[in-house]
Amino acid sequence: MHANEQELSVVHQLAAQTGETLFPVHRLDTPTSGALLIARNAAAAAELSQLFAQRQISKTYIAIAAGKPKKKQGLISGDMDNVRRGNWRLLHSQNNPAQTRFFSYSLKPGYRYYLLHPLTGRTHQLRVALKSLGTPIVGDQRYGGEAHEYLHLHAWKLSFSYQQQAFSLQVDIPNYGLFNDLPTID
Repeated sequence: MHANEQELSVVHQLAAQTGETLFPVHRLDTPTSGALLIARNAAAAAELSQLFAQRQISKTYIAIAAGKPKKKQGLISGDMDNVRRGNWRLLHSQNNPAQTRFFSYSLKPGYRYYLLHPLTGRTHQLRVALKSLGTPIVGDQRYGGEAHEYLHLHAWKLSFSYQQQAFSLQVDIPNYGLFNDLPTID
């Protein structure tokens, strides 16, 4: 998502390929794969950003984690606190909570996959949510996940209405690591 010393940001790379000025509508953590909504003009970016702010865009992520969660499905809700060096933690308070609906399923012995539906959009929200269940995402060394070359978090689907037209976007699941063990899911 973000530029670094080796490469331009995703938006700048796409702009170079298309020759257009592009506008990011939302962000993904750099190691997260999947759907990213980018607008072709400032007005569209403002309107789409407003849909995100009003929670009018449905988002579905897939994550894979090792271990058994405290519960297999439900709502993870709590305020988030920036603790140090860019790390966040979930609090019990509910003043302005980050909220994530989740469903978990057995993948193979010792691993589960999760369908995550963030109702809010906070920095590291999904990563912190799974850590709070005692099952950090595979590849998420920041939050104690099992070591792997890739973060096993994928922005799978976006659904929304824009200018009276319904959109439902789905990005193929990556074919690396434990994602290769996923069953066919709809």
